[in-house]
Amino acid sequence: MGKVVLVTGAARQLGGRFVRRIQREPDVDRVIGVDAVAPEHPLGGADFVRADIRHPTIGKLLAEFGVDTVVHMDINGTPLGARGNRASVKEINVIGTMQLLGACQKAPSVRRLVVKSSTSVYGSAPRDPAVFSETTPPKSLPSGGFAKDTVEVEGYVRGFARRRPDVAVCVLRFANILGPCADSPLAEYFALPVLPTVIGYDPRLQFVHEKDAIEVLRIAASEPRRGTLNSGTFNIAGDGVLLLSQAARRLGRPTLPLLLPTLRWARSALRSLGVTDFSPEQVRLLTHGRVVATNQMRETLGFAPEHTTAGAFADYAHSRGPGLLPPETLARTVDRLAGLLPAGAQN
Repeated sequence: MGKVVLVTGAARQLGGRFVRRIQREPDVDRVIGVDAVAPEHPLGGADFVRADIRHPTIGKLLAEFGVDTVVHMDINGTPLGARGNRASVKEINVIGTMQLLGACQKAPSVRRLVVKSSTSVYGSAPRDPAVFSETTPPKSLPSGGFAKDTVEVEGYVRGFARRRPDVAVCVLRFANILGPCADSPLAEYFALPVLPTVIGYDPRLQFVHEKDAIEVLRIAASEPRRGTLNSGTFNIAGDGVLLLSQAARRLGRPTLPLLLPTLRWARSALRSLGVTDFSPEQVRLLTHGRVVATNQMRETLGFAPEHTTAGAFADYAHSRGPGLLPPETLARTVDRLAGLLPAGAQN
């Protein structure tokens, strides 16, 4: 018999796309999508079970279907549909993961676990190293929000791996996922007509295209290819970096440089208006940035993204349409202004 794959977070765009993709694998017999709300997109020939991973029923599903591969994608920074506020999302991220791992521990059929994590576990701080590897400790652990959730989730996953050494565990730390269907807080930020920024900072950012995210999840959920190993923890990001100023110019969106206290006020105003989930951790990212090394992704996992950071952002920008200012005009204006400055003032 072929593999039986259970995917959490199937109601989200990325989860639904992965459910449809993994069904095409020749060694997969059955795919079960699980979420607390019904998906608005098709799941192909997969079975959908409406279930909340915070409840013990998830264990019954693993036993009933004889699941051998679990892909945990229900770890997110924003609510979906009627899920509610930040508190309910944290419960799903942390309590839901604990419940799922407890169920996996008791299920003898489970042989592989893939967890969709985030590079936000490294945080964003002024004294951070230029590049984080998978073993680099953060200078300061995230104190709240989605970043803290991911730190807690990974701690529980490490505990599970110790208790079930027979299960192949793969943790994928994704940089910000972008693409035409991206629904992350950062995607919402870049969709604003004017981008609030912090005066004096131009952070380095990395992105991974949603198509590459689907492909690396597929690799992690499959048997390792010859010469590769898909157990362990891996940073996932497209090659290269983009400065926030470069991203704004490519979108054709003007920036609004603010003092950090003012930006925090603007964050609260935007959140209260429901425009975007402009969280404190996102403010830190847009202040200090974050860059990760992807050597292990290429050399051990054997995955090479099709899209670079710039390519993933370009695809996202194309899907959003032109901004207030044409990118070419904005770039020419900035270059012209830079040319008028004395040589010393440009450094």
